[in-house]
Amino acid sequence: MKILIVIPARGGSKRIPRKNVRMMNGRPLILYSIDNALRLKDHYDTDVCVSTDDEELGSIAKTFGIEVIWRDEKLSADNVTLDPVIYDAMRKMENRYSVNYDIVVTMQATSPTLRPNTIRKALGEFIDSDYDTMISCVNRPHLSWTRSGGKIVKNYEKRLNSQELPCNYLETGAFLITRRGCVTEDSRIGENITVYETDPKEAIDIDSEEDWISAESILKRKRILLRCVGKPELGMGHIYRCLSIAYKLIGHDLLFVTDEDSVMGKAKLQESYLEYETISDDSDYERILKNYMPDIVVNDVLDTSEELIKLERKYTKRIVNFEDMGPGAWLADAVINALYENQPNKPYNVYEGSDYYFIRDEFLTESPKEFSAECRNIMIMFGGADPSDLTGKLYEICQVLHPKMPNVEFHFLTGFAYAHKDKIKPIPPANIFVHNDAKRVSSYMKKADMCITSQGRTIFELASMGVPAIVLAQNEREAEHVFAGMGNGFINLGIGERTDTLTIIKTIMWLADMPHVRAEMRDLQLSKKFEKGQKRVIKLILGEDR
Repeated sequence: MKILIVIPARGGSKRIPRKNVRMMNGRPLILYSIDNALRLKDHYDTDVCVSTDDEELGSIAKTFGIEVIWRDEKLSADNVTLDPVIYDAMRKMENRYSVNYDIVVTMQATSPTLRPNTIRKALGEFIDSDYDTMISCVNRPHLSWTRSGGKIVKNYEKRLNSQELPCNYLETGAFLITRRGCVTEDSRIGENITVYETDPKEAIDIDSEEDWISAESILKRKRILLRCVGKPELGMGHIYRCLSIAYKLIGHDLLFVTDEDSVMGKAKLQESYLEYETISDDSDYERILKNYMPDIVVNDVLDTSEELIKLERKYTKRIVNFEDMGPGAWLADAVINALYENQPNKPYNVYEGSDYYFIRDEFLTESPKEFSAECRNIMIMFGGADPSDLTGKLYEICQVLHPKMPNVEFHFLTGFAYAHKDKIKPIPPANIFVHNDAKRVSSYMKKADMCITSQGRTIFELASMGVPAIVLAQNEREAEHVFAGMGNGFINLGIGERTDTLTIIKTIMWLADMPHVRAEMRDLQLSKKFEKGQKRVIKLILGEDR
């Protein structure tokens, strides 16, 4: 299957003078189409040419090994359509190389946001089809009006929501693929036509200054791959953090990657409506890396290996890891360890401590409650998964505490992936209340006078809300999170599974009856400022810290 790609590019342009050679995000505009065309050579038997009347455009094309078809003056006029231009280029290329093409592809120089994978997939679908012509389009269904008989009249029969309207395909100008027999001086379109729907971000056709600004903004977007996991043994914190980061990177292209067995993580990503893929091994992951070609990879999977980072380095320039104390950390560009401080033998590229905690937006908009000397509301919260089931342990303890603390309400917040929700039921007579998968945790913290929690990311959120807390670690690794100490407003009882029930009961009762201690703990917590942590982390991810 012999394919000809023609890139038509005149030197003259009235609305944007010399637009095809002007610098778009640091490169001549025409180079984006040339790059896309050249990448097709890796997959198909293609010849590429630029049809132009301009010496500078011809020089750029030749620099990249592209054939130049010089247009006659009559084909360079403003009112000339592309049909005779493409026909002229095709005939000259066939004569030059004594070849008969099977498919002719028109690729506009004015579509810089078109991605290589899009045109490759479109061409593949066309080759495997019986269509004569494929046109790149964007689907924009709208209620529209037109002028007829001197009046404004509607183009629809019934007013519907946009998602219920019929397809309304608009040509993007990015590419037109057609059979050789359909190309004449008057047309490139056969009788059997299909469209290839493109993402609106790839549909910009540079025809105005506004188009130019929009395209340049899109091209400045970075492709960011966030690899994270959500499993019972690891909890959901990695997923939640990456989601919070993603919401702050809205101006960039994002792809989540999680393990096939991250069932909880997949469910949360599905719920977020963000794009994600799953992998079962490194070959799966390499396939995604090769196709996506990320500008940045963010790893939130705990310790990484050298092999993993070397694999990622083949396809990306920047790698940023979270909570990584593995050998791969030494090969990353930045490692953000908000929870781990003063680790021995750490790499030079580690950014540690509470200054680098990425707090969720809700804790920046919610304000702490007024301090209450009387403790009436105790919150129990052990994260999204609570793998050690410390919730169950405290559930039994609170039933014992109720007769001793009859005026205290115990509010259990169970997470999205907590496995024992069916066992944790409200007991109103015992002032025990249960809130499953709360969407705005800060609103519950604002009511709490104290909290019992695990030693993960929640400790920072509690500190931001000024809620004194008793901490029980889920495991040995979590126990290394040094922020959860008395110096920051926390009473740390060590690993929860090893802490006896009597110690927990006595500590809760003591702290509830010691308002001056809770007040001091609260002051220590509120002395910490987390507002700038978000900005620091985003700058590190984007490489803007240098």
